[in-house]
Amino acid sequence: MTTNSKKQAWVPESKFGNWFLNTDTWIVHVLRRAIADLITLLPADKPHQFATILDIGTGFGHSLIELDKNFSPTEIISLDVDPELLERAADNASQCRAKIRFLINNAAQIDLPDNSVDMIFCHQTFHHIIAQESAIAEFYRVLKPGGSLLFAESCRRYIHSFVIKLLFRHPMSVQKTDNEYLELIKSVGFEVNEKQISRPFLWWSREDLGLWETLTGRVENPHTREETLINAVVYKPTSN
Repeated sequence: MTTNSKKQAWVPESKFGNWFLNTDTWIVHVLRRAIADLITLLPADKPHQFATILDIGTGFGHSLIELDKNFSPTEIISLDVDPELLERAADNASQCRAKIRFLINNAAQIDLPDNSVDMIFCHQTFHHIIAQESAIAEFYRVLKPGGSLLFAESCRRYIHSFVIKLLFRHPMSVQKTDNEYLELIKSVGFEVNEKQISRPFLWWSREDLGLWETLTGRVENPHTREETLINAVVYKPTSN
């Protein structure tokens, strides 16, 4: 397990949040649902298997199993700033066919060489990072030319909702809308194609947990609503 002692500020999860990250609701309705959506966004002319995957914010390691199963990597680099979480991820890591390398590291200062990974998976982690501009620049740096960033994130509307503020912990001042996240991603040089973007308006991401739709059969207009989630598959150009 590799350690980098240089840590910038981040906001650790609440006790409730850590409990929730081990529930079937999280694994089935959040993690697996996001990966399934991201897979549909991968274009046919791009790789669907990746030799080396960097998992940003591994947490308890449920993502390791899903990445191993869906992408058949040779190695997954499991990055988290919290060493206690990575220790608890070891059980899930043991179920993977891929080699798992743990990296205790802040996503804004990644201790990996330039152009060293084929894919970065960043799922429900970015909104915990305070130095988001530094983190996205690091993602770009460590990806190989032609490499993929699979980005699945909660947006400002969701993070600022009453229930989420009550039960979870986040750096509130850095939360972004879907389009603001895309602009940040573009700003460091990633290729962004609207065909590789989705904005799922899932029941658990709404302030009323989908009750309005259940009672009325109606959903907010996607052309006028502020989105709650953004999924995107973006690429580092093969040449500058």
